[in-house]
Amino acid sequence: MADVDLSQLSTRFGGSEPLKAYVAVPDGDGPWPGVVMVHEIFGLNDVIRGHADRLSRAGYLVVAPDLFSIGGMRRCLRATIKAMAAGEGRPYADIAAARAWVLASPRCTGSVGVIGICLGGGFALMTAGDGFGVAAAHYGQLPRDLDAALTGACPIVASFGGRDRTLRGAAARLEAALDRLGVEHDVKEYPHAGHAFMTPAEAIPRPVRALLRVAGFGCEPGAAEDAWRRTERFFRDHLS
Repeated sequence: MADVDLSQLSTRFGGSEPLKAYVAVPDGDGPWPGVVMVHEIFGLNDVIRGHADRLSRAGYLVVAPDLFSIGGMRRCLRATIKAMAAGEGRPYADIAAARAWVLASPRCTGSVGVIGICLGGGFALMTAGDGFGVAAAHYGQLPRDLDAALTGACPIVASFGGRDRTLRGAAARLEAALDRLGVEHDVKEYPHAGHAFMTPAEAIPRPVRALLRVAGFGCEPGAAEDAWRRTERFFRDHLS
């Protein structure tokens, strides 16, 4: 497990300079399928590193690019959200650089998936047609034009919380679109979970923790563990 610098690749793709990333490598000799992990709105923190470590223990070479490399969350968040909605811009170049890095590694089998949580979930959906073998999107914002974004997409596993007021009805809309487009999928809504149900409570900044809980945000361990089981099973089916 180590931090790496992807600046040379990001320059080639027109992305962030510098571009930092976290890499989690399974035990053993490999090679392994690769995964690009896209972080939530709090950035590339210990929670995301922990998620990357979990996937590496499941047998994946994981690279998690820091989409806030050039200025931190306060300076980069708004522009990153705008780029996600627009479907183009620096964050997409950063994700492409991360994918190129893992594909170039002799430790990778050549099969690569993408996984995103919250902010990253939106990017996972938007890049599901960009050459990945599988995509996992957990409570990510849906593309404005679902059919345009998801035509030709790879298989998708997605998870949402029924108490998530920010994404009410998203699971049903996504599943209907994937059915319509013939994209293999596993979409599930957890009735008692809200937004950020895969993020441990202690990882949310204390000043906003209570407010977010009232608004329906917060960890739901049972839903989180089931979402991970479904994700790992889906990845085994499509990457291994």
